[in-house]
Amino acid sequence: MNDIIVHNITKTYEKGAVMAVDDVSFNVNEGELFGLIGPDGAGKTSIFRILTTLLLADTGTASVAGFDVIKDYKQIRSSIGYMPGRFSLYQDLTVQENLDFFANLFGTNQQQNYHLIKDIYEQIKPFSNRRAGKLSGGMKQKLALCCALVHKPRVLFLDEPTTGVDVVSRREFWEMLKKLKQQGITILVSTPYMDEATLCERIALIQKGKIMRVDTPRNILDTYPVKLYAAKAANIYSLLKDLRNHPDIESCYAFGEWLHITVTGNKDNGKQLIERIAIQKGHVSIVVKTMKPGIEDSFIRSMQNRQPPHTEVKEMHDEVL
Repeated sequence: MNDIIVHNITKTYEKGAVMAVDDVSFNVNEGELFGLIGPDGAGKTSIFRILTTLLLADTGTASVAGFDVIKDYKQIRSSIGYMPGRFSLYQDLTVQENLDFFANLFGTNQQQNYHLIKDIYEQIKPFSNRRAGKLSGGMKQKLALCCALVHKPRVLFLDEPTTGVDVVSRREFWEMLKKLKQQGITILVSTPYMDEATLCERIALIQKGKIMRVDTPRNILDTYPVKLYAAKAANIYSLLKDLRNHPDIESCYAFGEWLHITVTGNKDNGKQLIERIAIQKGHVSIVVKTMKPGIEDSFIRSMQNRQPPHTEVKEMHDEVL
């Protein structure tokens, strides 16, 4: 059974001049942890607002927990939890006052569903009397999650919940999501962080309002269609330009201290080819190796396949970052 069904949703802004969501379709299974993965401006938040009944789509249909997002918006609002990307709780209220407010809003109390938020609440309990606006980013995140869960929603929407928080808090947050999933809650989470994609059961890669692929992270990685190489040299920026300008190089983009490279025709001698080009251009301290692709590499390749033939891969890579 699907807890979320999105069918041919389209959304534009500025009287149709800006296409935010372009004919998007995907389903989220009951009890699934599903990720919507893409950079800022990809259309993730617009999709979330449509599914949480805060925004009307121009065309298409969608349902959440079996309810239509237009006809049954009241039922949807009472059966979901929503954590928007920007901290939206009452900053002048204390931690406890925010929890009490949301519990009263949904006609429940904190104790009734305490088992659901216990692990999260215990971490913010020492700050119960502190105003929400004075909390750290990680603690704000945990408070917002508690408030979204206080009525035990069937479906939980988390729009870029880990943006702006430290690495440790990000890791803790995903551990919380795993535990929530074990309690039968369907979770739709969006993130611009490609490394978080592998923490989901299935993901949808989205760019410029278009879904490029829906699959498990493992399938996406296992079906990368060509060999991927990594290279570096003493002058990595000069090497980047030289490789991009060579006809036998299909794509080349910066990735930390390395360049990630694919060659035209997926030649078996790709490593030797890259080394030869680098030597011919006078580069020194050259290191070339084969490597396993990551979600970022799959994302960039999907973008490349959707672009006109002469579009620079550099531009597409910058959009991902």
